[in-house]
Amino acid sequence: MRHSFLRNRRTLKEYLTGYLMIAPAVILIFTFGIFPVAFAIYVSLYRWRIKQGDFVGIGNYLNATGSLAYLLLFALGIASFVGAFFAIRRALKRAEETKERPWLLAIPGLLYAASGYFFVRWLFMLAPQILGIADKIIGKEKTRELFTQLLIEAFTAETVLPAWRQFILVFLTGLILGVIALFLIRTKYNFLYQTSFMLGWLAAGLGVSLIRLAYTEVSRVYVEALETGSDPGIWPQLITITSGVILLWLAWKLWNSAQELESKRGVLLRLMAAAGLIAGGWLLIGEIPIVVASGDKDLWEGLKLTVFYAVGTIPFQLGISIFLAVLLFQKLRGSELFRMLFFLPYVTPTVASAAVFRQLFSNRLQAPINSVFRSIGLEPLSWVHEPSGIFTMLGESLGISIPAWAAGPSLALVVVMIYSIWTFVGYDTVIYLAGLGNIPTELMEAAEIDGAGSWEVFRHITLPLLSPTTYFLTLLAVIGTFKAFNHIWVMRTDMSLGTMDTFSIIIFQEFFEKLRYGYASALAFVLFGVILALTFINNKIQGSRVFYG
Repeated sequence: MRHSFLRNRRTLKEYLTGYLMIAPAVILIFTFGIFPVAFAIYVSLYRWRIKQGDFVGIGNYLNATGSLAYLLLFALGIASFVGAFFAIRRALKRAEETKERPWLLAIPGLLYAASGYFFVRWLFMLAPQILGIADKIIGKEKTRELFTQLLIEAFTAETVLPAWRQFILVFLTGLILGVIALFLIRTKYNFLYQTSFMLGWLAAGLGVSLIRLAYTEVSRVYVEALETGSDPGIWPQLITITSGVILLWLAWKLWNSAQELESKRGVLLRLMAAAGLIAGGWLLIGEIPIVVASGDKDLWEGLKLTVFYAVGTIPFQLGISIFLAVLLFQKLRGSELFRMLFFLPYVTPTVASAAVFRQLFSNRLQAPINSVFRSIGLEPLSWVHEPSGIFTMLGESLGISIPAWAAGPSLALVVVMIYSIWTFVGYDTVIYLAGLGNIPTELMEAAEIDGAGSWEVFRHITLPLLSPTTYFLTLLAVIGTFKAFNHIWVMRTDMSLGTMDTFSIIIFQEFFEKLRYGYASALAFVLFGVILALTFINNKIQGSRVFYG
């Protein structure tokens, strides 16, 4: 008994020592990582123009995405439940392997999760008091003593102090029960169980809150529509789109499970069922354009331009980079000089290089690019001042009529794509060269002895072994193109009629020009969600095909 007590005491001491060691890192992450994001969420829930206005809930998100916000809210709730399921399943799987019964540890896990809720509640009550200090000092002498007094009043306000006490009470109760459980339930996975249950409770609580909020908002709009005699169309859209998402998820699960079967018949049936679910889900998700039409036109136009920018940049950027890397890897004379020259655009200040590109691709007849065009008998172009789609312009030059939906990105945006490719090709080339250096030369030599040509060696040996590098660069490129700002802002012109305004430009204009801080924060989180979704899709599609040797 004494041995068990000493062992648990030693384990507790190790936990406390570990927590104290990571405490500085946790404080830094919270201060510079979590808190800014949490405050941005807070701002996005209010009508905010210079000063905090009325609470609008998801109103800013509705203005941005239209009725699609209801679906996204509902989907986040479902995703939270899925996260809770996996967290609990992790604990159950561990308990099954060790033949333990850790159910009592769900109680301290619940209290930890509840303390997280009370902490967020306290922050939301404290924020208006802190932000209100600016109004209270108007007309008064601004001294440190006055600010300290107002700050103390904010922390001890009648709504703030009780919320803090509730948080402390719940947290300490959970901490005490967790320590007691550490001594009562003798397992080396005690902390793992408590953490899994805490994450499960947190995710489940978040899911309940999000789904409840989604249904509350939808019900409110539905009631208002009934009172005015109009048809909101929210319920059928919500049901069909959500059903489509669920069908696609089921199709993905069936598709993955088919790989585990040995029976050809079983594989065929599951693949056919998955194909049917995909078709049904796609038909149901066809409602999305109807919902999107009610959202902010600038937002969706900015998102479309961002997609154009990414699609027109990433494939060419990576393709040119891998070609140059393979070429420079041949130890040609002067290869070191070329490496430096290719990398130079990446380290050049963005504002300076973008300004130079803007002059190179100016609409003036004497502009360098137009001078080259005229010297070879081609008509000069407006370049960064041209709002017409690139495919429309090509069609006109060939005498072909191109429909508006197939116009493609504007010539002005194409110039931005050229700049982005020029900037990042050198960086990608250097990374690919590092990847080529890690490929064993014995593999290439063996393939050449077997009669493989240069293309066969590249196709079947070099390219597969470079897949981790390609995956890494693709991930960086997707994230980078969707949040690109500096060079686009420098190169954009009024004559391009907004055809260069990607998503990040829209957010900047809403925040700094229109001073709609709450709406801009909501747009930022929409962009964050898009980047997360694309990262997840890229990880699922490309991550499974990465070959690590």
